[in-house]
Amino acid sequence: MKIFSAEQLHKADSLSIKNEKISSTDLMERAAGMVFNQIHSRLEGSEIPIKIFCGIGNNGGDGLVVARLLLEQGYQVQVFVVNYSDKRSKDFLINYDRYKNIAKDWPTLIKNQNDFPKIGEGDFVIDAMFGIGLNRPIEGWVGALVDHLNNSGAFILAIDMPSGLYAEEVPEKKAKVIKANFTLSFQSPKLTFFLPQSMDYVGDFQILDIGLDREFLLKTETSARLIGKEQARLLYKNREKNSHKGDYGHTLIVGGSYGKIGSIVLSAKAALKSGAGLCSVFSPECGYEIIQTALPEAMVISDKHKKQLSEINIDFDPDVICFGMGAGTNDEALGAFKKLLKDTKQSMLIDADGLNMLAKNKELLELLPERSVLTPHPKELERLIGKWDNDNHKIKKVQKFIKKYNVILVLKGAHSFVFSKEEIFINNSGNAGMATAGAGDVLSGVISGLMSQKYDPIIAAVLGVYLHGLSGDIAASRMGYEALIAGEIINNLGDAYLELFKEESNEA
Repeated sequence: MKIFSAEQLHKADSLSIKNEKISSTDLMERAAGMVFNQIHSRLEGSEIPIKIFCGIGNNGGDGLVVARLLLEQGYQVQVFVVNYSDKRSKDFLINYDRYKNIAKDWPTLIKNQNDFPKIGEGDFVIDAMFGIGLNRPIEGWVGALVDHLNNSGAFILAIDMPSGLYAEEVPEKKAKVIKANFTLSFQSPKLTFFLPQSMDYVGDFQILDIGLDREFLLKTETSARLIGKEQARLLYKNREKNSHKGDYGHTLIVGGSYGKIGSIVLSAKAALKSGAGLCSVFSPECGYEIIQTALPEAMVISDKHKKQLSEINIDFDPDVICFGMGAGTNDEALGAFKKLLKDTKQSMLIDADGLNMLAKNKELLELLPERSVLTPHPKELERLIGKWDNDNHKIKKVQKFIKKYNVILVLKGAHSFVFSKEEIFINNSGNAGMATAGAGDVLSGVISGLMSQKYDPIIAAVLGVYLHGLSGDIAASRMGYEALIAGEIINNLGDAYLELFKEESNEA
């Protein structure tokens, strides 16, 4: 799913109005009507008090349409107009009159803090104050109103965007932003829905397809895409019946040190479970019996050193090398890594201590094979590229880094980001239970296993991140977040593949 900018969505609105020969008021009615349908389907005529806070622009117009439709269905509705300016949009005024024509009580005007209504924990608040059109921070008494709503304990639903949040930029630390429990957003998710500094304001969200101009949406290029089940399924390559293990590649996992052999066991098992035809593990001698016992499907090659990597010697050509998990960063391991980089021409996957070695020895970055995949968590990324001011600054620094070294970067997080030189892919699978030791080692194995099957590195990264998260979702659905460990992510990879091709049920 493409993630459009606010400017692109405004253009799509205009083209839809022009090409469909409808008014902007008609388009507002259609969009807000879909918001009403979602609310009505959940509340089912409940007597819960609904308080709608409308700005005086088009987001406020959306709120007035929702208020009118709810009122017509018998809901207890109170509308408050946040009067932060004397200017009103045309569609706001039209829908203001429409609401007044059916309402027993007209909207209450809020002009200062003395006008703030009492909000209780049992209330249902709808935020329609600013939406996507905001271009400056909320200040003064309107900012105090935001605090009043956030501190009320009421359930808050935001229409299109939580007020105070921008579509592409993260808010400043002390900015006044509605903290919604749920957001119903029009046509496309917004980039800030997925950034660590702003995603908590959005809560859970749902995208409403309001039927904007299809040709424009299809042809318009975006800088980011959201990867869900539909998109991931398109990346999958079918297997031929007349094939053998050699057709699906040979993955080499390199890493481990005394006390940290488990990390490469996880990676190797994940590589095989993701479909690699063969998997070898190169580890210190202390890992030999552990790996042979824990994973009989893998082949094991031992370093001459008992407890750490010192010299990586292999007598075959793997399709992909995955390096770094549990390797340590001592001088001998560093020397082995440097030689491996010099000797390797095909794309690699670098994780964990491999990333730490790159961060401490920046000259090694020049040795990275083209289109290698790096998989840092935020702290590892900071060591690689330096500190950033905010999430937007971080993205710019990453984009500069990957262009300089011609690599693909997977930034792990609640919504993992896959950066290529052309585009950002944002993952929409996974859950809080995956914040557990070894989950990153499993991800490295999954992506490496896909790379060995001749998936292009960027496709392997995008599909691998999605499958990894989907497997975690399946595991969490069976055992909860707290009991989820890395091995369970591996155990559910088969179900994740099957889930890709399950049709969604239409049953309620």
